[in-house]
Amino acid sequence: MAGAAPSAIRLDGAVEEFLNQLRVERGLSEATLTAYRSDLLDFAASHGAADGWRGSADVAIRYLSALGTPGRRRMALRPTTLRRRAATLRGFYRFCYAEGLIVQDVAAHFDLPRQPRLLPEVLTLEEVERLLETRGELSAASIRDRALLELLYASGLRISEAVGLDRDDLSLEEGLVRVIGKGDRERQVPVGEVALAWLGSYLADVRPILLALRPGPHPHGGAFFLSVRGDRLDRRRAWEMLVESARRAGLKQGISPHTLRHSFATHLLEGGADLRIVQELLGHASISTTQLYTHLTGERIKDVYARAHPRA
Repeated sequence: MAGAAPSAIRLDGAVEEFLNQLRVERGLSEATLTAYRSDLLDFAASHGAADGWRGSADVAIRYLSALGTPGRRRMALRPTTLRRRAATLRGFYRFCYAEGLIVQDVAAHFDLPRQPRLLPEVLTLEEVERLLETRGELSAASIRDRALLELLYASGLRISEAVGLDRDDLSLEEGLVRVIGKGDRERQVPVGEVALAWLGSYLADVRPILLALRPGPHPHGGAFFLSVRGDRLDRRRAWEMLVESARRAGLKQGISPHTLRHSFATHLLEGGADLRIVQELLGHASISTTQLYTHLTGERIKDVYARAHPRA
């Protein structure tokens, strides 16, 4: 019981009791238990841990601080790894306090490192051009794919929103696309002239042929983007197409449909667009989500400054 006199147990013994509790009561896998054991034994081997682990949070705090600071013999841990180590230690100390192995609630005296907010991957304007220009010969599929890529970048749509479009959702005359986003929120997003040209080519020369493969009623004009079998293009096929386009363009790995959405937002803000307008175009419920891109543009500005200024 917490608050009772602690039993005379060594740190390594307390670690084994904690792991046994995780195994028996929580049914964790051996792989997960091995990861916990590795983290805790590393802590047990740190300076002062064997004697001072039960007295206060100081030993644990010094240990975590050292892990987050580069030294002569080890690199600083990444924030995500450091957060995992801290969570393991906090869980261990909570167990020890609850089981009466320590008197003080050590876990209450140190916090988890803040979860880093990872900035999204963004393409440069030159990389976007390379991506869009790599479809090769103008086959029916390549025209459809180019139209889809142009729309993703021109309007910042999520891939699910783009493949979910019906014919009635797009107006070439007005240059607008009607989108049903997360939470069934509807928004209208403008489409640029270049994208409209490719969408018009797809509508005139390709889509009627694909639509004819599936005769019958087509509510709301039918799916806008069609597969080579005439049914709605699915997300997986669209994802694979973009990844292949990125490979052909020689772009780094990890490019996804969302990369074009991130690039759309970042390029708008770099061009002077108002943050509230970008929020509306992206369909974000909260401005705080859109504000992530202001951090990103700030990082890009600093990078340009560092490369361009003679005294940077």
